[in-house]
Amino acid sequence: MDIEVTFPGGKRVDATVGAFTLRTDQPAELGGGGSAIAPFEAFLASLATCAGIYALGFCQARKLPTEGLKLTQRYEVDPETKLPSMISLTLQLPDGFPEMYRGAIVRAVEGCKVKRTIMAPPSFEVVALPPKVDAAVLPGA
Repeated sequence: MDIEVTFPGGKRVDATVGAFTLRTDQPAELGGGGSAIAPFEAFLASLATCAGIYALGFCQARKLPTEGLKLTQRYEVDPETKLPSMISLTLQLPDGFPEMYRGAIVRAVEGCKVKRTIMAPPSFEVVALPPKVDAAVLPGA
């Protein structure tokens, strides 16, 4: 799957995935316009929303109440690396949620694909291609 990234101006960076575009910007204190979520916060939000869809799906599959279901994600930052050292996900279960499913919904949320990817990180490769050459200026064109 490809994600196309464009740079519409300032500190804005957009990512297009299929028919959808995720717009990001840096906050004003980092030179951006603050017009959209910052990329790192979008990354963290992807974890929270992934966990959320797993919780919601668990409830919907069992016809359990979802009104009042809430997920809160918090993280601690390592002072040296400035990276998250601990991420916690807390589910507030709704009224009427059966106690017998409490452990099961936690296990369901732990199955979130974003979390599993963080726990078993992929390899990364960064490649810089040379500027595109206009075919009209190539020899023999």
